[in-house]
Amino acid sequence: MFKIDQTLIRGFFYNLQKRGQKNPFLITTLQNHYQRYEIVKIMDDKVIKLFSEKNLVFIATVMKDGAPQVSPVWANYEDGYVMVNTAEGRIKHKNVLRDSRVAVSVVSKDNPLDMTTIRGTVEELIPDYDYKHADKLTQQYMGREHYPFKRDDEKRVILKIKPNKVFVLPELKMSE
Repeated sequence: MFKIDQTLIRGFFYNLQKRGQKNPFLITTLQNHYQRYEIVKIMDDKVIKLFSEKNLVFIATVMKDGAPQVSPVWANYEDGYVMVNTAEGRIKHKNVLRDSRVAVSVVSKDNPLDMTTIRGTVEELIPDYDYKHADKLTQQYMGREHYPFKRDDEKRVILKIKPNKVFVLPELKMSE
């Protein structure tokens, strides 16, 4: 697969709009190709690395009144999906039951310019009543074997998120 220069494509669309030129076939073809490229880009090593380290992830859900709601969470990336662990009844869980659209952002703890944002939909709610996924994330984030915040009345659930749009910030260092 070849790489597309995202800046070049965005510049191309900007120049077409600026000049008022419209070639629907060309624009649609390029937009479809660019969207497929963005979704495949989630497989990028940089994104996988961000989700496999101790980087806090932020998930945005949609409230009943349409307002955004953002929560810090633990998450990982598995088989093309972002997997967010939460508890049943929490506001983000209630929100995705009503509206499955979400946005997720993860930023490197070592370099805040090393980040990705993903827009997608929750395709499945997976029970994690045995805490296997929570334990896996505890190992990743805390280096401990078992999830230490268990509550007797709490049921864990995994939000399985399918990426629809992915943005990966190009490689930058804080000194640049």
